[in-house]
Amino acid sequence: MIVEGKRIILGVTGSIAAYKAAAIASHLTQSGALVDVIMTDAAQRFVTPLTFQSLTGRPVYTSMWGGSGEGLGSHIAHVALGHEADLLLIAPATANTMARIANGLADDLLSVTALAARCPILIAPAMDVGMYGAPATQANIEILKTRGVRFAGPTIGRMASGLEGLGRFIDPEEIVGYARWVLGENGPLRGRKVVVTAGPTRESLDPVRFLSNRSSGRQGFALAQAAVDAGAEVVLIAGPVDLPTPVGVGRVKVETAREMEQAVLEHAVGGRPADALIMSAAVADYRPGEASGQKIKKSTGTLSAELVANPDILMSVASQKNRPAVVVGFAAESQELIANAQDKLDRKKLDLIVANDITATDAGFAVDTNRVHFVTGESVEELPLMSKEAVAARVIDWVSERLAAS
Repeated sequence: MIVEGKRIILGVTGSIAAYKAAAIASHLTQSGALVDVIMTDAAQRFVTPLTFQSLTGRPVYTSMWGGSGEGLGSHIAHVALGHEADLLLIAPATANTMARIANGLADDLLSVTALAARCPILIAPAMDVGMYGAPATQANIEILKTRGVRFAGPTIGRMASGLEGLGRFIDPEEIVGYARWVLGENGPLRGRKVVVTAGPTRESLDPVRFLSNRSSGRQGFALAQAAVDAGAEVVLIAGPVDLPTPVGVGRVKVETAREMEQAVLEHAVGGRPADALIMSAAVADYRPGEASGQKIKKSTGTLSAELVANPDILMSVASQKNRPAVVVGFAAESQELIANAQDKLDRKKLDLIVANDITATDAGFAVDTNRVHFVTGESVEELPLMSKEAVAARVIDWVSERLAAS
């Protein structure tokens, strides 16, 4: 994950949402980040420093006048923290904190660290609807945006006051997604466009029933996230799955194979062609020749439906003049895994096939792990059992190296 080994300053301010910052600190730490927490005086009225120290295993900073802290050497805290960090994340951020930073005030450790910071700053506001909509707050947000500060939220929802409106703190996992987006923007795929397909397709029999498959879409969504981590501009063309869109990804929703083909040709070939296309979707090979306009009634006899072939999306891409420089396919097989993958690689003019045996109980559909082979025209590499996120990272590394060499 992009946050592994990164030094992240988490600024926590005096909002009722301060308790949610504990989940952010925990998630980042478990992902391998070194998280240094700065708490304002007001924040400590909602959550204790011990909470964050227990979650991060690192000192928590509460005052400009305290010690230098672990790993800061002889530098005073705000200079060392501000200069060594990869990201300053302020979550939650109150209207008061945003006003102080926008106007260059520096009378507490968080505001002075923000002034000294040489890293990207990401702010996740949390306040009552009236405070967020106030002209002064909006003016301060605009000032901060012109200086390159990024914002995560807020969203519309119920406030602690009982009112409902814009100003609610967004979900901690979504904030972590914003952090990954900001940290990855200078990655090896910066300036590159990557199109990823994910999930199943559905082919209607009647207004109620459809033909589909067991694809969960998890591998494709992990690929989209890994591409964002590498700095790519990502378009995710997804079938009907209920998964959150990774932050920084443009999602195109489709249902049928023909809709997916149209979307792939539009986003990977038409307009600005993609640098890479990664086809991880489990596209239906067949569809009913004619879907019934009315619900098919149950009868005592058998029901027959004529199936016709769906378009082969990768073959359609292969025939295009502006096909992406790198095209990756996936092969889910139940027999002769490598032979079938190599055949698909040749027929569809692919650069890489990621092949997996769907008969394995710990890999493939509906599980969090995968056991795959990388098949190219030159070699076959067997990867060990790993998470779908780890598989996605390996695929994106391969794509990055291939694009760099082209």
